[in-house]
Amino acid sequence: MSATESPDLVRVLQGTPDDVELAALVAVLTLRRAAPEPPPQPSAWSRPVWGRGVEVRAGRDAWRMSGLPR
Repeated sequence: MSATESPDLVRVLQGTPDDVELAALVAVLTLRRAAPEPPPQPSAWSRPVWGRGVEVRAGRDAWRMSGLPR
């Protein structure tokens, strides 16, 4: 390979695709690469809803009551 040649980005291993099929493949690969990834969903444990409506008071066994289902 000389300095002006670039490596193959797509190589056909079997068959003989026509220009339309190769164009469709390149379009799909381009869109796939350009599509942004969705942001990660926050964990259910990080939602502020978990702390609403229940008051945990300091005192004996308060640590136990803080982890019980509401």
